[in-house]
Amino acid sequence: MSNPALAALTIRSRRVLAAAFTAPTLAMGLVPVAHAQVGAPKTPVYQAEAFRKTFHDGVAVVDGTRIHYVEGGHGSPLLLVPGWPESWYAWRLVMPALAASGHHVVAIDPRGMGDSDHPETGYDARTAASDLHGLVTALGLATSGPIDVAAHDVGSWLAYAYAADYPADVRKLAVFEAALAGITPPAPAGTPDDAVNLKTWHFAFNRLPDLPEMLVQGHERAYLAWLFNQKARKPWVFTPEVIDEYTRVFTRPGGARAAFSYYREAFGEAGIAQNRERARKKLQMPVLAVGGQYGVGDALQNTMKLAAADVSGTVLPGCGHFVLEECPIEVTTQLETFFK
Repeated sequence: MSNPALAALTIRSRRVLAAAFTAPTLAMGLVPVAHAQVGAPKTPVYQAEAFRKTFHDGVAVVDGTRIHYVEGGHGSPLLLVPGWPESWYAWRLVMPALAASGHHVVAIDPRGMGDSDHPETGYDARTAASDLHGLVTALGLATSGPIDVAAHDVGSWLAYAYAADYPADVRKLAVFEAALAGITPPAPAGTPDDAVNLKTWHFAFNRLPDLPEMLVQGHERAYLAWLFNQKARKPWVFTPEVIDEYTRVFTRPGGARAAFSYYREAFGEAGIAQNRERARKKLQMPVLAVGGQYGVGDALQNTMKLAAADVSGTVLPGCGHFVLEECPIEVTTQLETFFK
């Protein structure tokens, strides 16, 4: 191959596919020595049997849609909302510590994600906010007062809409690694550089009608592994077992369509108009906005200052986009401090 750039791309692609289909050392949960930090806190390890001693599955029917959730712990309610292309499972490394610190933790699969129903419609933020309100009502989480909410990525879109549309439900809101359609300033015009393109290409791709489903069908596992590898600073956390779980829920009937529908709705004219209208009246509850150093950085904090009156935030060093799994200790510390 005579083109050096193409040769480098081919080598990188092989590495990605190797991570998706083999990676035996990752399957054993081994972390490369080069990334270990002497004296650093031990990263939580998910052990399903131990996890299920505290947490259990549940299903609530909200306006005819089955919403799956995983809950455990006792104390003040804390609703956790995942992002794309994941499920409640993204919160698994954070949930035990939050429950131990005095929270009734409820991690959900929004409609179209995980093991919830995948209806044909309802992926706009207004409907998603109504789903969250209906779930909170069905579970009686807000009977003693407003609850705390934390969300990541697309989940942050939904949680922001929930806090704006049902402010009496939410005591405090924490959002991680997201941009809000109609509120986050648009990227400068022109062709993005390689680094920006790797982080943002999917916003345009996911909005296309029909084509994403056609191209991804039959290649879901490789597609997800490539995403995790590109957007994570610590891609080794996405072991074959983890990718298997996300592939399982993504390949459920309607899974890909539902995932892409969130982007189509959020960045369509109606979705942008909805958010701009929400931002006209700033959130009054305290808001925590957190980005990864190699993710959105401080962009989410700057965005939330346009949409909320009381905003604090930070950037987690050494973290990529998937902060819940790359930096669970740091995320837990931020949430425990904020929701104290």
